[in-house]
Amino acid sequence: MDEAGRGSLFGPLVAAAVILPPEGIEGLRDSKELSPGKRELLFRTIVERSLSWSFSLGTLEEIEEKNVLQATLRAMARAVERLTPRPTTVLVDGPTAPEIPGVELVPVVHGDRLVPQISAASIVAKVIRDRIIVRMSSAFPHFQLAQNKGYGTLSHRRGLMEWGASPFHRTKFVLKYNSGRK
Repeated sequence: MDEAGRGSLFGPLVAAAVILPPEGIEGLRDSKELSPGKRELLFRTIVERSLSWSFSLGTLEEIEEKNVLQATLRAMARAVERLTPRPTTVLVDGPTAPEIPGVELVPVVHGDRLVPQISAASIVAKVIRDRIIVRMSSAFPHFQLAQNKGYGTLSHRRGLMEWGASPFHRTKFVLKYNSGRK
């Protein structure tokens, strides 16, 4: 299990869980180490060949009401609960894992680089989140979301200074960039 978009200024985060086939899938690596084209190819392979895969959004409301960590943990738990068959053990990227009754969760620091199953979840989460943000980009061209995927690049921060935050920005993350526009 892994997530994508946790440090973004814009939009939801995506958690994904994958049960790989026994023979595995060639070429799995941390999604950040792959080109967008290679991620897309591996995403299709993961979807076609995995025994099960799922994802869940950590919504803007969850991020704003609680915090990004709690939203991540909730989305991760929902992603695991949607797997069929339901696993008894789940490897999770990072030092923190959600609590899921009946499931042993094993945190693995740098798991997206070390464990193929976590790499697969990393790819699924990244591709799905990127697709969501790119679809939203046409409604908010001044933030250049198709290029920065909602992260705090210089062009994105300039857009925030000039236009203020959109309804899909994480308000707590962008307060220092908001020019005060409503």
